[in-house]
Amino acid sequence: MTMATRTIVGITLLALAGWALFEVFSTPASAERIASFDTSRTCAECHQGVYAEWESSQHAQSWVNPDVRALSNDFANKDCIDCHAPRPILETGIGNRVLPRSVRRAEGVDCIACHLMPSADESAPATVAGTLDRPSAPCSPRIERDLSKPEFCAVCHDQHETVKQWRASAWFEKGIDCLDCHMPYRDGDPSKGRDHRCLGGHDLALVRTAVELRAVREGAKIVAEVENVGAGHSFPTDERSRAADVFWRPLTELGEERGEWRHLYRFRSPYRHEVDIPTTLLPANETLRLEIDDADALRSGVEVALYYKLSPYWEDPEHPDPDREARLVQRVEVAP
Repeated sequence: MTMATRTIVGITLLALAGWALFEVFSTPASAERIASFDTSRTCAECHQGVYAEWESSQHAQSWVNPDVRALSNDFANKDCIDCHAPRPILETGIGNRVLPRSVRRAEGVDCIACHLMPSADESAPATVAGTLDRPSAPCSPRIERDLSKPEFCAVCHDQHETVKQWRASAWFEKGIDCLDCHMPYRDGDPSKGRDHRCLGGHDLALVRTAVELRAVREGAKIVAEVENVGAGHSFPTDERSRAADVFWRPLTELGEERGEWRHLYRFRSPYRHEVDIPTTLLPANETLRLEIDDADALRSGVEVALYYKLSPYWEDPEHPDPDREARLVQRVEVAP
């Protein structure tokens, strides 16, 4: 498919999705034009389904999430505020770093942040960016095709080069972008509009589609492989607070408790101040090969597991407990 064909198809799907908004979300008969948006709750009256999806999303939790509060030192790290409580993206401009807002921060990355359009006339009623033009609707949506572009997501999500990673991948060449994976059409049907839960690294089911763990015996050693099969970017990406770890332990006789996990490898992009830690992300469509050369492993066989963490730190770094502190992505066994 050529780039021109992809553009035509994209515009057609955008128009279908826009038409669907009329069908899926009804406008109250008595609704009046909205003069200003002081809160995203204003959107709920007409867009209850979308609003409910957003409320369940990490975008809605971006300011109040306990992990975010802890890792940002309760936002004493002011750089974090820009993306966790941003001013409207269309106000600061596509391609520019977002700026922080000073109000409604508890609403996080909200409807207003993504949809409110700037106005040269402060006395004019508010207008929002959408997938169609409808001057008679309370929010008077106007078509804004930038909403569907990776550059729109990039103002926050390329802080750690996620969009740059995507552009270097086969997914970019295939025309598969951010929305295809993170805001897919509901039930795969463009007429139902896009899913506003914006599933990502907090959704374990989605994480499990990103990678594949394998392990085999090769002569006098056991080899484990992790392949990035489904992420359109490096694994894990975007948040330096995230990490993925490969552990192994010897198999034991039936009924016996297995020993402690032994750490084999970590995937992570470190914070800027962690100058002694290398970047070990797994690029899209690439495979990492790891060898387990251990007498216990060769004698008994092994269990290999990949765990995912939303925090890079272990309570006891010398004896990490992934079963308690992390989430299991995949596990495999190699028999004796």
